[in-house]
Amino acid sequence: MSETAQLKIGDKTYDLPVIEGTEGEKAIDISKLRDQSGYVTLDIGYKNTGATKSAITFLDGEVGILKYRGYSIEQLAENSSFIEVAYLLIYGNLPTAEQLQAFEFEISHHTLVHEDMKKFFDGFPSGSHPMGQLSSLIGALAAFNPASLKPGLTAEEVNLEIIKLIAKMSTIVSWIYKKSLGHPVIYPRNKLDYVTNFMYMTFGQRTEDTEIDPVVVSAMNKLLILHADHEQNCSTSTVRIVGSSDANLYASISAGISALWGPLHGGANQAVVEMLQQIKEDGGDTDKWIAKAKDKNDPFRLMGFGHRVYKNFDPRAKIIKKACDDILEKLGINDETLEIAKKLEEVALNDPYFVERKLYPNVDFYSGIIYTALGFPTDMFTVLFALGRLPGWIAQWKEMKANKEPIGRPRQVYVGETNREYTDIKKR
Repeated sequence: MSETAQLKIGDKTYDLPVIEGTEGEKAIDISKLRDQSGYVTLDIGYKNTGATKSAITFLDGEVGILKYRGYSIEQLAENSSFIEVAYLLIYGNLPTAEQLQAFEFEISHHTLVHEDMKKFFDGFPSGSHPMGQLSSLIGALAAFNPASLKPGLTAEEVNLEIIKLIAKMSTIVSWIYKKSLGHPVIYPRNKLDYVTNFMYMTFGQRTEDTEIDPVVVSAMNKLLILHADHEQNCSTSTVRIVGSSDANLYASISAGISALWGPLHGGANQAVVEMLQQIKEDGGDTDKWIAKAKDKNDPFRLMGFGHRVYKNFDPRAKIIKKACDDILEKLGINDETLEIAKKLEEVALNDPYFVERKLYPNVDFYSGIIYTALGFPTDMFTVLFALGRLPGWIAQWKEMKANKEPIGRPRQVYVGETNREYTDIKKR
């Protein structure tokens, strides 16, 4: 007999099924509670509510575990390319050599963006935020792909839209960066792999035969892999709930981008660099700012340390720290902001105050440093996050469709006015 939980309300008792996931997670299924009892549950922010059953990503914040489709993030970051991980997330298994080659071939032949998309940039105000541009441009792709809007798409038709979106996302992101500088856009070189091609379109203005440093490509691959999915977070849940209305893929991903734009979600690495710049402008005295962080009466907080989900350490941070060290060494960068970052990192890893409170450097701390070292402005950081998260969003959208999940429709507990009489405007 399946395990059940009992909920007692007044003199009535309700049996609720208990569901156990493959990693031992347990949940009480309340799907029919309202029908049985008339009650709903209240969980503001959905911190304790499972909105779906998913086979894509597992994380355990208590012990620092992150897995994609059962593979540890450590193994994937060490051995895989970003496109290989994208295939894993979207299709459920690591590709064979032939499958990966075919996937890369398909993507490389859809990287061009319709020339009319360039006109959008003329309409954006000067200095408009890259995330606003990205959300608009991805949503607009539906207008350039009207076949994606017809009802009842076949699996092959859906897959084509997935391929197109992955391919065009990197081109659009690079164009956003180029346009911010007033530079002409660079068209893709399809003989290059996905990440190298993206870096070429972004930084390859100098000469047509620009070569991208393999160390840079490796670090970018790792960053994108580490950001590729992270369970049911704000933007991922947004993609699923928008998709549950039968919205097309482009609209659903555009909504996810907008959710990621929020500074409480995707803007953490930007906040890290802004903090470092603040310390630099104040004279660079890290001891002073460490003391401020320890002072409970001081509103200052160190950005990029600790994590809402990971309670002991962020498994992604260990991986990206090495990539960060490799990048700084390879590029030979001598920058005061990065030196401040190194000092803060050393304190956080050794000072008992931070160690006891588990305020370790997280993935946002190191990714912000890497993006700065590569020359990206801070307002591009969240756009790069979105580029990495794209395969996870697609996988979640695809899974939600395959499961035939109903349209998302949260309940509420109403706390407003009751039974108010309308009065004519002249009498108010």
